Amino acid sequence: MAVWSSLRTSINRLLINGTRNVPCQQRFMSGDHGHHKVMEIRATRFQWQKMKDLFHFYLMLGIIPVGLLIFCSNVFIGPSTLREIPEDYTPQHWEYYRHPITRFLARYVYNSHQLEYEKTLHRLYEQDEKQKIRKLQSKVLDLMYKNKDYQAYYYVPVDGKYHRIVRQESEEIAKVGGFVAPKLGPPV
Repeated sequence: MAVWSSLRTSINRLLINGTRNVPCQQRFMSGDHGHHKVMEIRATRFQWQKMKDLFHFYLMLGIIPVGLLIFCSNVFIGPSTLREIPEDYTPQHWEYYRHPITRFLARYVYNSHQLEYEKTLHRLYEQDEKQKIRKLQSKVLDLMYKNKDYQAYYYVPVDGKYHRIVRQESEEIAKVGGFVAPKLGPPV
């Protein structure tokens, strides 16, 4: 279409003049000149192109290799079959699955059902112990409120590590000084 419109002026001149004279160079001024050439404003297609590129990239990167892996494992390895279990052998938890990929995931990625069960039991035990401690703490606070008591230590807490260090140092000083070290242990 653009070619026809550009050739239109020269064809009109040939038809009107009927002769093939070379016209002198004419200067076409820029401007509207009756044409409504307006730049069309459209939404950008950048996000669409980017989404298509990423879709194709991840398709090639992920879906095709995984599909090939599944295909090869089905063709070359195949599903496992049931056999007699020897009496002295205990099967591992991943040996109960039939498909090789499921076996691989059960062995190296996921935990066994027994381990998950034991973890759940441990979590329940910990919650129960915390609940008992909170109940005991609320009981102590309630008794403190009733007896108009306050929280205080009945003895000074001493760490045994420091007691042993002091005892060892006093024995070493006694050896160097030549006198008998006093007994620092509990009274007999």
